[in-house]
Amino acid sequence: MEINKYIEHTLLKADATQQQIAELCDQAKSYGFLAVCVNPCWISYCKELLADSPVKVCAVIGFPLGATLTQAKAAEAQAAVVAGADELDMVINIGFLKSGKYEEVVDDIKTVVKAAGNKPVKVIIETCLLSEEEKRRATQAVLDGGAAFVKTSTGFSTDGAKVEDVRLLKSVVGDKAGIKAAGGVASVSDLVAMVDAGAERIGTSRGVSLMKMLDGEVVFDKHTY
Repeated sequence: MEINKYIEHTLLKADATQQQIAELCDQAKSYGFLAVCVNPCWISYCKELLADSPVKVCAVIGFPLGATLTQAKAAEAQAAVVAGADELDMVINIGFLKSGKYEEVVDDIKTVVKAAGNKPVKVIIETCLLSEEEKRRATQAVLDGGAAFVKTSTGFSTDGAKVEDVRLLKSVVGDKAGIKAAGGVASVSDLVAMVDAGAERIGTSRGVSLMKMLDGEVVFDKHTY
């Protein structure tokens, strides 16, 4: 398995510096990662640094709470595309979902998908805050909203991806959408288990360490994105 082809090399910390973003991009090129995942203010800088490589630039929308106005998410999505984002990871309105406001959740997703044009949208449902039935409903909302992927976690809440959650999401989406597991990938065996369960993308800040430790097992903090 070429695990580098699954990895979206991630840096979303509020205090991330330009130097750290440059290092992120350099590492992504060196290891052949699929993408970097950054906050929107770094999109154009990453596009400049990655111009001579196939590494994609993914940006987050409505991150990390998902509780901003739909119009604000749409505007952020449009601006991100203009700045050069290849893919967008939006956060659903979790409070709306838990309040039974299903149509509003779907509309939120649809609006961002429309604003993104032809750029793939991944929808973060924050599995750690949801019951099993809510996870199913959130995943169905992703399908009904026309997004390309359902993503487990922001990495900023109480927990990250779980293998059982990836299996659950896969049982709902089938082949209709992809799955991105993010947060809590703490070893090479964790990554392989996520992929075996149905994940097509892995969001992690530990990509370099995972690549270096392919011949061994190093366990990281489960709450590290």
